[in-house]
Amino acid sequence: MNKKMGGDLNKIQVTGKYMIEIWKALGMNTEGDQVQFLWSSDEINSRGHEYWPLVEDIAIKNTLSRIVRCGQIMGRSEQDELSAAQIFYPCMQCADIFFLKADICQMGMDQRKVNMLAREYCDAIKRKNKPIILSHHMLPGLLEGQEKISKSDPSSSIFMEDEEADVKLKIKKAFCPPKVVEKNPCLEYIKYIVIPWFNEFTVERKPENGGDKTFKSFEDLVVDYESGELHSGDLKPALAKAVNQLLQPVRDHFNNDPKAKELLKRVKSYKVTR
Repeated sequence: MNKKMGGDLNKIQVTGKYMIEIWKALGMNTEGDQVQFLWSSDEINSRGHEYWPLVEDIAIKNTLSRIVRCGQIMGRSEQDELSAAQIFYPCMQCADIFFLKADICQMGMDQRKVNMLAREYCDAIKRKNKPIILSHHMLPGLLEGQEKISKSDPSSSIFMEDEEADVKLKIKKAFCPPKVVEKNPCLEYIKYIVIPWFNEFTVERKPENGGDKTFKSFEDLVVDYESGELHSGDLKPALAKAVNQLLQPVRDHFNNDPKAKELLKRVKSYKVTR
């Protein structure tokens, strides 16, 4: 409905299988019954008598303008001309929360409006137990002026399947103004990904540039960066090295597992044909 992969459900499912392989590569234990993956299309088709009346009721209890304000979940603004399918989309995503009996909605900030729609719907139907919303911070694009990652610009973000050289080049070209922390994408990657994962961030420098230094907290790094003691020319290679350490298990999985390798090949072919 949002024209992902040209609206081709077969391609969408292949991409979903690829994402499962990503999670496995990062350490998710999918053995046994600890994790269960559900295909929305299968759930809707098997329990349509439950799902569609719920979608209709959400649509009935909301105005068109309220639904249009949820367009952000599809990467659309309120000023965009939306198709009828894209009007229906927020009603369905809201219905998913109740259909799947989700107690917690754990999504990015861009999904917040539809999650709030779900809580408002609880008020409309007099339901006391509202879903809890956990809205995650959205990383900006790597280039100047990109408040968020651009799907149409591969250089705006790091992809899970990026090779080591790709990561180095993207971070080398990334916006990283000296002494400026606000809206600095390189520092965002360090704050929200690198330090939480490794519990530290190490910068390797020549002795004349201050020598190697390990930061145990983002706050300590900010002090050095704002003062100019830590230069972007030293920060960027250190960031690229840390990101590549994170991605290496993913690369190994997709190189060594035949099933994962074939899925990656197919998903990459979709990007080309799209």
